[in-house]
Amino acid sequence: MSGAADLRILVTGAAGFVGPYMVEALRRLPGAVAVFPTALEACDHPRIGAVAALDITDQAAVAAMIGGVAPTHVVHLAGLAATAAANAQEPLAWQIHLFGTLHLAHAILDRAPGCVLVNVGTGQVYGATARSGRVLDETALLAPSSVYEVTKAAGDLAIGALLGRGLRSIRLRPFNHTGPGQTGDFAIPSFALQIARIEAGLQPPVVRVGNLDAERDFLDVRDVATAYALAVAKSGEIAPGTILNLASGVPRRMRDVLDQLLALSAVPIAVELDPTRMRPSETSRYVGDAALAHRVLGWMPQIAFETTLADVLDDCRVRVRGA
Repeated sequence: MSGAADLRILVTGAAGFVGPYMVEALRRLPGAVAVFPTALEACDHPRIGAVAALDITDQAAVAAMIGGVAPTHVVHLAGLAATAAANAQEPLAWQIHLFGTLHLAHAILDRAPGCVLVNVGTGQVYGATARSGRVLDETALLAPSSVYEVTKAAGDLAIGALLGRGLRSIRLRPFNHTGPGQTGDFAIPSFALQIARIEAGLQPPVVRVGNLDAERDFLDVRDVATAYALAVAKSGEIAPGTILNLASGVPRRMRDVLDQLLALSAVPIAVELDPTRMRPSETSRYVGDAALAHRVLGWMPQIAFETTLADVLDDCRVRVRGA
């Protein structure tokens, strides 16, 4: 894994939803850039090519990978992306989100001490603090309440605790993001997949939904990937330990989001509440403040939300036709 490059970037979780967008954004950075995508299982990814196997819960494997690649940066994406998956697999969530993150951090300190760890956390670490209705900046109190939120917050805080030992890190906290390729475990592609199936005559003309009164802050995955790449490119100018929210700052009511998607449908569709999709304790409003990311990275979302929705629906139509 030798070879000269201005940037040598190891990416964990590269075969997931965000990973390919991230790798593509990194490869567009100026200069000589070598990107080393990894995932739990090795694969030949159709968009990013060869992906090496790396189980971040295996401490020895992580140390060997860091030692072999000698990265200038690690972008840590690996995790259980869906809240429900983390909540259903609590021991695994702790192993990945906390201990896997610690394995990476310690391997960097031991084998590549000049490396910058760009940790991709989540805006959901603010948890119950969002119930105040305030727009959340990086000073908001962390108050995680679900397994997903708590384990992600633990990994985030663990990195912060290693600052005193010399770890160079940037902690990113993206709020909800969506785009082509996201699974139906998330609200927008869930709506879009149902619409695509209805258009194809594969299910009755009814979209089944959960709570539509909740307000959420949505980004396009391509804008998020751009922010991650900027964090790498500008890491030399960013103080170690910096925390950056990535958010649009725009609250979007889920009923309005669904209506926008339904307006793009080729057929009339009804909406029906599904009790199994309801979350009684769900926070009604969750919105982030990304002013610091704007100042530090020069980043702002560029892709119109309407474009994101249209692209997600078109992607779901393709996936349904190919099923």
